[in-house]
Amino acid sequence: MEHRPAGAMDTDAATGVFVRHRELLFSVVYTMLGSVADTEDVLQETWLSLAPRNTALSADEIANPRAYLVRVAVNHALARRDAMIRRRETYVGQWLPEPVVREAEAEPDAADRVVRTEAFSMALLVILESLTPLERAVFVLHEVFGYPHTEIAEIIGRTPASVRQIAHRARGHARARRPRGHTDPKARREVTERFVAAAMGGDLEELLAVLAPDVTLWTDGGERGPATSLRPVHGADAVARLFAEVARGLRPGYRVGYRAVSTDPCAVLFDGDAPLAVVVLDVTAEDTVRGIYSVTNPDKLTHIR
Repeated sequence: MEHRPAGAMDTDAATGVFVRHRELLFSVVYTMLGSVADTEDVLQETWLSLAPRNTALSADEIANPRAYLVRVAVNHALARRDAMIRRRETYVGQWLPEPVVREAEAEPDAADRVVRTEAFSMALLVILESLTPLERAVFVLHEVFGYPHTEIAEIIGRTPASVRQIAHRARGHARARRPRGHTDPKARREVTERFVAAAMGGDLEELLAVLAPDVTLWTDGGERGPATSLRPVHGADAVARLFAEVARGLRPGYRVGYRAVSTDPCAVLFDGDAPLAVVVLDVTAEDTVRGIYSVTNPDKLTHIR
């Protein structure tokens, strides 16, 4: 009979443990990284730490696999985040998180793997980009997933007092830059449809009516996708005129599908079956648009159907 070290799991048990926690792990890591490909790589690294050939697990880790897997995933994500920051230095134009898109009316399933929470809104993910990797990890674990400071301290190898300080800084920064938005999904969908109709039709007057005066447009085309601007565009007049100009250059045959990115309604522009752009709006409580996030980088649209 083959002897297996006490800290090892058999293949079926390890697979079952990982699958049970995969949705949580994907959600935590994606919120830290904003990239599906990098998240999948981190999950692969995390799985390998639990795989049967790994004989280094302690009895406590076997008894509490959720805590073990989250700790491993978060620390792999922190290491990956540093590498992503270095890659970002050579990224062409603006960078936006990769949208994880689902059907607008569908409940998330195993394929979506993202918890439906305001923390996954595009607006907040963009704000989290301005935090340090450690601040972002603490914010995600505490504010989004409800981990206590003592448990976060064990995950990232800091003292609870240090974690509380980091959490205070991160929370203050995020709240200062994140005004309260519209909470009614139906109203946000209606604003999204109104904006798209005006933008696709080049209706300057209607665009100005739906845009907040201080609206900002972010566009991420990377190296291969069309981007309306390499820098954010600020102000209703500038944004409306830019979209009116884009509308004049659209070829016939485009269609729009309405989907959702977490709790955000979004519009997906298709050329045939190929997605060309995902547009997510940040809608105010007054039913105006204060943020427009347009992702046209084809590398970030590969999961969209």
